[in-house]
Amino acid sequence: MKEHATKAAAFIQDEARTNWHDESLWFVRSKRDKAAHGIPEWEQLRELASQIKDHTLSHLDEYLEAFEAKAKENGVTVHWAADAAEHNRIVHSILQEHNARRIVKSKSMLTEECGLNEYLEEQDMEVIDTDLGERIIQLKEEPPSHIVMPAIHLKKEEVGELFHQKLQTKKGATDPQYLTEAARQHLRQSFLQADAAITGVNFAIAETGGVVVCTNEGNADMGTHLAPLQIHCMGIEKILPKAEHLGVFTRLLARSATGQPSTIFTSHHHKAKEGGAMHIVIVDNGRTTQLGRPDFRNSLKCIRCGACMNTCPIYRRSGGHSYDSTVPGPIGSILTPGIDLKKYSGLPFASTLCGSCSDVCPVKIDIHEQLYKWRQIIAEEGHLPTAKKQSMVMAGKVLSRPGWYKMAGKSARWVTRWLPRPLIYNPLNTWGKARELPEAPKESFQEWYRKNRSAS
Repeated sequence: MKEHATKAAAFIQDEARTNWHDESLWFVRSKRDKAAHGIPEWEQLRELASQIKDHTLSHLDEYLEAFEAKAKENGVTVHWAADAAEHNRIVHSILQEHNARRIVKSKSMLTEECGLNEYLEEQDMEVIDTDLGERIIQLKEEPPSHIVMPAIHLKKEEVGELFHQKLQTKKGATDPQYLTEAARQHLRQSFLQADAAITGVNFAIAETGGVVVCTNEGNADMGTHLAPLQIHCMGIEKILPKAEHLGVFTRLLARSATGQPSTIFTSHHHKAKEGGAMHIVIVDNGRTTQLGRPDFRNSLKCIRCGACMNTCPIYRRSGGHSYDSTVPGPIGSILTPGIDLKKYSGLPFASTLCGSCSDVCPVKIDIHEQLYKWRQIIAEEGHLPTAKKQSMVMAGKVLSRPGWYKMAGKSARWVTRWLPRPLIYNPLNTWGKARELPEAPKESFQEWYRKNRSAS
């Protein structure tokens, strides 16, 4: 696997695309800020949401059991999956039981995490992602690069060319309305012919046994209304205790994600339609392990809004695919190492630790602090690259010896003042390509303080 830095380097080779990607995500972040500033009690909402999640995670087993009992009362069939493989087998068995071979699916990061599409396709089943962004990347045979805007890395010209090849649209067409209508017509027959509909779950209410699905396009509703079989796949962390808590999170979710007051569709599913069947698959897949890590359990509060990605200077300029994980960006960098520390040991270092991710998180996850804690664990476990490890050893020696530290500071000040610019700013020094070092002072603060202390 290429490390994040290597893949990021490949992404930024196209400087125009990098700038466009950066600006697009910052535009969404700016919309989030405007939406948040329009709610006087925004910070109180964040605190309340955080406290509700804290309470829920501390009583997760009780609320999951209560949810199961209530859902069964409603006539819903509930399944439990320990990991991705069991989740896929359960979904497959449900589809087999109902003789379903044509499936329409609305956006679900959990099914992406479990590799459900690929699994079902290996069983000769047709799976069509119906949300526009998801359908685009499915046609392009790529994973999503963002958990809310999965095709944010693609320009309309690329989508136009893709649709021309796959959907026979006019060559060179780039008008978003035209391309969206083409996708709509393309998907219509899939909805009408579907044997089953699969959706993700944004929230599950223990009090009612119902699940809530938040979308902007309505394709989850279209699928579940038309297909005789509906399957909802949810992680164990999606539980909320009571229906009255839902309003807190729906006010935060869309504003944090896209700057909208709310998603266009907030759909509640409590029981199957007449003549139909409803199944809920509750999935662990490493979540209880994360719950048992005191330093990282807060990451399970995540409501998958993507705000931390939209604000992260690293994500914005490296692209989601550089993380090589289902959930990219800052939140993915604290979730994914818990699954495979060695494979994803580079992700916690894909951060400036500026704290902007924590500042915008609607449930107040201490993301940047958890990234720092993962770095410590990675170093202790011996997963640092040799060059990074040796540089840290050398830095530790310098910083722990006052004499060495003074000498290093004096040398650095001399170098930045007197060395010819080409020796510092050249093609080999990528850092200096778009940055300028500040003018070096003639003396250190310690020297200045020693000289001026007696005068004061």
